[in-house]
Amino acid sequence: MLLIVGSIIVLASVLTGYVLHGGNLMVLWQPTEVLIIFGAALGSFIIANPMHTLKEVFGRGIQLLTGSPYKKAFYMDLLSLLYEIFDKSRKQGVMAIEEDIDNPESSQIFSRYPAIMKSKELLAFITDYLRIISSGNMATHELEGMMENEIDSRQHELEEPAHAVNKIADALPGLGIVAAVLGIVITMNFLTEGPEKIGLSVAAALVGTFLGIFMGYGFVGPASIAMEHAAKYELKAYECVKSSIVATVSGQAPQMAIEFGRKALPTDKRPGFQELNDHVRSK
Repeated sequence: MLLIVGSIIVLASVLTGYVLHGGNLMVLWQPTEVLIIFGAALGSFIIANPMHTLKEVFGRGIQLLTGSPYKKAFYMDLLSLLYEIFDKSRKQGVMAIEEDIDNPESSQIFSRYPAIMKSKELLAFITDYLRIISSGNMATHELEGMMENEIDSRQHELEEPAHAVNKIADALPGLGIVAAVLGIVITMNFLTEGPEKIGLSVAAALVGTFLGIFMGYGFVGPASIAMEHAAKYELKAYECVKSSIVATVSGQAPQMAIEFGRKALPTDKRPGFQELNDHVRSK
């Protein structure tokens, strides 16, 4: 919603100001300039990035329009899931959760949290480290170090689409200049055809510069920043899991272990202590 509202404000502000200043909107419609700028931008984007990044950018773009799943309700489900796993392990022994972590799709505990099941990478992160706990005798600091290394790697992966889009945003003004220069080259052919023809051709060329700067700083650049914010919220889920698992390995009770995880969440998405407690009980 914020993406749509912000885009409307940017577009309406610029075009309204242009019209009130006496501008003609039809002059801004230059399909060939659009083809040069965005065709070159798309080609540059494909050249610069591997296939998995292209797919990630497309997915992140869809997520910007539909909304990120990493909200307070998601974090509450995540902490509730961890509580159930820790509680079962504490009461029945570590071996009791092996079936749950080996086959989360058929687990009664995991199946109660469909939002977590949809996040395949996060689900794998949870089950991998629960499996390590159940099958080994790793020291707490070694486990924490391993988890931090994986989180660092995941952070790089999550931020890669935003960085790729940001580079295109930086390139768009330059590509707008390319379109403008080509327009001026074409204008040279009209030097004998009168000032009106020359003026229209120069105006069309300058639209290329306008489009490159406008799209780069008004839409594509802000979209890359929005992707960075979405990546940070997703990364917080991993940090929440790490804090909770390290706490339970250190001997903390399940309720206290998920409190460590709750404190790792951003304040605007963090549930209150009693709010989380009520949610865990309701599950």
